[in-house]
Amino acid sequence: MTRRLLLATAVLLGTATVAEAHHPTCRCRMESAETVLCIGGFSDGSGAPGVVIDVIAQDEEMLIPGRLGADSTVRFRRPGRGFYVLMDAGPGHTVEIDGAAIR
Repeated sequence: MTRRLLLATAVLLGTATVAEAHHPTCRCRMESAETVLCIGGFSDGSGAPGVVIDVIAQDEEMLIPGRLGADSTVRFRRPGRGFYVLMDAGPGHTVEIDGAAIR
């Protein structure tokens, strides 16, 4: 019985580590005076091609709908009003970046 308990505990701990190791990441910066570059991925170092990344106004109006490209990047012209970037890799796997923080 002790052996089974030990094995079950090891399996659960191993599963928890794997699940925890893949949270989404996104970094955005000004690439030029008018262009924002965002790079998405996951905490294990893998890319996120095709993942939804939208630019949304502070009043929740969709400004620029998009997806990360094959290289896990997206570029867009910086909006002239308050905005945020939302990377959505699925339920519970989102990253939100306030446009004011993008330099």
